[in-house]
Amino acid sequence: MTANSTKSTAAEAETHQILTFVLGTETYGVDILCVQEIRGWSAVTKIPNSPPHVLGVLNLRGSIVPIVDLRKRFSLEQAEYTALTVIIVLSVRSASGRRDFGVVVDGVSDVVDVEAAAVRPTPDLGSRAATEHIRGLVPLEQCMLVLLDIDRLIGAELSEAAEAMTGEAAAA
Repeated sequence: MTANSTKSTAAEAETHQILTFVLGTETYGVDILCVQEIRGWSAVTKIPNSPPHVLGVLNLRGSIVPIVDLRKRFSLEQAEYTALTVIIVLSVRSASGRRDFGVVVDGVSDVVDVEAAAVRPTPDLGSRAATEHIRGLVPLEQCMLVLLDIDRLIGAELSEAAEAMTGEAAAA
């Protein structure tokens, strides 16, 4: 066996723990290593002129954490926040380093082990923007799990917002 075939066998056997959650009838997942905490829904402080999917901020033990509604971010039908609504606080990598961010989801499902070999590529939907934040799809017994690349989904947005703010400041 060559070193390359040993590496590919090890990669195929590699498993990741994924936190799964639901938005409507769809199941999504993020790498458990990004998850800082899971908390029940609580009202946020609104920030003027923020994008529609940014609900505002929460004070979590002295740290100000922006909160994103994933239903709004994915242009899904809006749902009422209930006792089952959850905020998942994630550590997101952006151009300015790691930051905590909260995402509002309908509910947390489970933690599942996903083998790297089980992850299927996203289909070509004609628009890179539609799939650029998706790491892959995993067929499960009861559903199709959409694995999110949270750094691309939120981290890239943070970088763009910082660049826009820097550009506005330079123009002033």
